[in-house]
Amino acid sequence: MTLSLRFALFLVFPLAVNAHAILLSSTPTPKQAVKGPDLDIQLNFNSRIDAKRSQLTLITPDRTQSSVAVGRQPSPQIVKGTVSGLKHGSYVLRWQVLANDGHITRGEIPFNVE
Repeated sequence: MTLSLRFALFLVFPLAVNAHAILLSSTPTPKQAVKGPDLDIQLNFNSRIDAKRSQLTLITPDRTQSSVAVGRQPSPQIVKGTVSGLKHGSYVLRWQVLANDGHITRGEIPFNVE
């Protein structure tokens, strides 16, 4: 394949190079105030996610970190989990997902419990 053909393909298919999963929506949303003590977590992405190799971590107001079990996926683009025993304060949900194309994406969602 010639260099000019490779460049032309790059211009036509730029997303194939940067195929990281993008978070489209979440529950909770960033900076949302939620009611405790239980919270269902749902993260919706733009691509298929390998939930078995993805991680959710909850950071509590006292900076303690605990793993959140990733639940069964209702669809390939959704990662779910549930946390319980939440008390009043500021939390951070840290997520790391593996897209089926092999790319890892990470992020954080700060939220408050009323």
